[in-house]
Amino acid sequence: MPKLIVVTRDGNEHVVEGEAGLSVKDVIKDAGFDELLALCGGSCSCATCHVHVDPDFAHLMPKMSLDEDDLLDSTSDRDERSRLSCQIPFGDALDGLRVEIAAED
Repeated sequence: MPKLIVVTRDGNEHVVEGEAGLSVKDVIKDAGFDELLALCGGSCSCATCHVHVDPDFAHLMPKMSLDEDDLLDSTSDRDERSRLSCQIPFGDALDGLRVEIAAED
């Protein structure tokens, strides 16, 4: 199973295994990280699953939709590495992906 590195808001790094085919949001939630709220359940209608993606994996990210871009504009912690974790399909190509859970708005 591919591994995902999750950095929590307190700066602690955790390595979890994730099932290919899930979203990065689902992998994080399934691993028990409650600070990633993901209130809309992955329908790209909120920004509570906001993460910062390691720049080494930027070229592997799917193109950002206009909806995702608009939702990220509503966050106070947006930067060039910002993505909604519900919009990132997880799989073998992202083995070792490191994401930081964004600050809570």
